[in-house]
Amino acid sequence: MKRPRIIFFLLVWIFCSLPTTQLLADDPKPNVDELKEAAPKVFLDCRRCDRDYFRDEITYINYMRDRKDADIHVLVTEQSTGSGGREYTFAFIGLNEYAGLDNSLTYSSGPNDTRDEIRKGQVEVMKRGLFPYVVKTPIANYIYLSFREKLKPTAVKDPWNFWVFSISGDARISGESSRSSRSLDINVSANRVTPDWKIRLGLSGDFDKRTYDYEDEYIESISEEKNLTSMVVKSINDHWSAGGWVEAESNTYSNLDLLFTVAPAVEYNFWTYAESTRRQLRFLYKIGYNHANYREETIYDKMQETLFNQSLTVTFEVREPWGNVSTSIEGSHYFHDFSKNRLQVNGSLDIRVFKGLSVDIYGRYERIHDQLSLPWGDASLDEVLLARRELLTAYDYSISVGLRYTFGSVYSNVVNPRFGRARFRGRGRF
Repeated sequence: MKRPRIIFFLLVWIFCSLPTTQLLADDPKPNVDELKEAAPKVFLDCRRCDRDYFRDEITYINYMRDRKDADIHVLVTEQSTGSGGREYTFAFIGLNEYAGLDNSLTYSSGPNDTRDEIRKGQVEVMKRGLFPYVVKTPIANYIYLSFREKLKPTAVKDPWNFWVFSISGDARISGESSRSSRSLDINVSANRVTPDWKIRLGLSGDFDKRTYDYEDEYIESISEEKNLTSMVVKSINDHWSAGGWVEAESNTYSNLDLLFTVAPAVEYNFWTYAESTRRQLRFLYKIGYNHANYREETIYDKMQETLFNQSLTVTFEVREPWGNVSTSIEGSHYFHDFSKNRLQVNGSLDIRVFKGLSVDIYGRYERIHDQLSLPWGDASLDEVLLARRELLTAYDYSISVGLRYTFGSVYSNVVNPRFGRARFRGRGRF
């Protein structure tokens, strides 16, 4: 009986002692280069992200310069929140071997969050969204998870009832021996945004004075603008909204002593509002009551008048991995004279044509036949050159086209902050 026990304990001792050194010998230190080679390749598509901070904090992936070289496309879209912060939506789109493995996470910043707090929150969301992809690679063996207890869901009791107030001012003085400029801007706003209601109230004032002293000529130019705006929108369902605007404006540029407007409106969104950060197709119809008092007699012999108008605006916006499209068309006219109308078209296009090449196009066009507030008389030279007075025109347009092509290394993992981002401006000749 004793001999089998002795043999058993001897075998146990041999088994427990030998593998310790053997396993240590057979488990070499991981090759970091090989692990990084097998790490997921990620293209971070974010306009307002601190990319250097992302590279410093998340080092176990490969950052790619072009989406064509990536296994994961992280598309970040954003929209304003009711408190004055921003909601960032991280859409993780699997490519190549990860095709079909998609996910979406959100992060909301507060109105008083610093840039550091925002980027930390964004990085945490990025880490969570990348885990389903990282876990499929050998580098997952060297990542450790930690559990942070979640807060129990409680009803939010807001003493401000979701109202957010803001007051800002800006005063500027500049000049030199022959000219000077003084300006003052004041803005006050009160906003309340909930899933059911959206209320925005704003008051602003802008005063600008410029003087020019050249040879024997002295020119003084003053412009003033005051605005009071209120907007109320009620959510009806996932596609419909109703509300309107009440506005008051005084503007020296447009010859307005006072313009008072009441405009009820209704809007339909082809897609649900929940998809608004990725795609929208909105139809907004507005009918308006307008009472105007003019500073000077208009070209139609009016010092005041009351008019009704209507407008229809169609807005289409899409942001996808291949690029962004945004366009809107608005048509409006006055009921007393249909020839007093306006057509506005705005559009922007940002497309990744192929690897390394992107095209940016922006255009705006307005056909203008409703300048009812134009004053009698010719504008002075300083009013024309300084754009202090609205001039008669039948159209207004602008267009820009840009190409961007990059080539070389497809990796962008390295961060080197030395010398900052200063540009070199050389002088002289060699």
